[in-house]
Amino acid sequence: MLNVKKDTIKNHLQKIVVLGPESTGKSSLCEALAKHYGAVDCKEYARQFLHEKGTKYNFEDLLTIAKGQLTIEEEAIQKAYQQLSEQSKNKLIIDTDMYVMKVWCEYVFNNCHTYILEQIHSRKYDMYLLCDIDLPWTPDEMREYPDEAPRKELFAIYKDILINQNTPWGIVKGIGEDRTKNAINLINEFLK
Repeated sequence: MLNVKKDTIKNHLQKIVVLGPESTGKSSLCEALAKHYGAVDCKEYARQFLHEKGTKYNFEDLLTIAKGQLTIEEEAIQKAYQQLSEQSKNKLIIDTDMYVMKVWCEYVFNNCHTYILEQIHSRKYDMYLLCDIDLPWTPDEMREYPDEAPRKELFAIYKDILINQNTPWGIVKGIGEDRTKNAINLINEFLK
């Protein structure tokens, strides 16, 4: 670890959140960005939870998932601190945040846990990448919305959230390497 105060390191760690509807390449994009930048990536906890507990979930499960997501995010932040060096490995790529949990709660249960809303207001990120629905939907036992109408609706919800907050954000489009290059260009533009 660098010989600097933790607060100084925090100021240099750029936290980039990747979000969007299911089957838009979020996890693959996070892995590609982490590889490109030599950064730590924080996985999506929901997949682990649903894999272990089964795909049937209730409103309370979403609070458990939100808390699990924040736990692994904090672990990833600590790991990123350890990797900070003079070579500027100063990025943390996060697959999913509390905005995703808010959308999930409200879309499925028409309600949201106060804890999630509080975390949205207390946590700070440097950039959001919203994955477009230009990728074809791919079947997966964890996915719920194969039809185009819910995908469009969810994308619009995420876009509206990002428009109405203050953190820089951009929409990631394209297939394969083009998608990754688009995300890298957005990151480099906003986080010089």
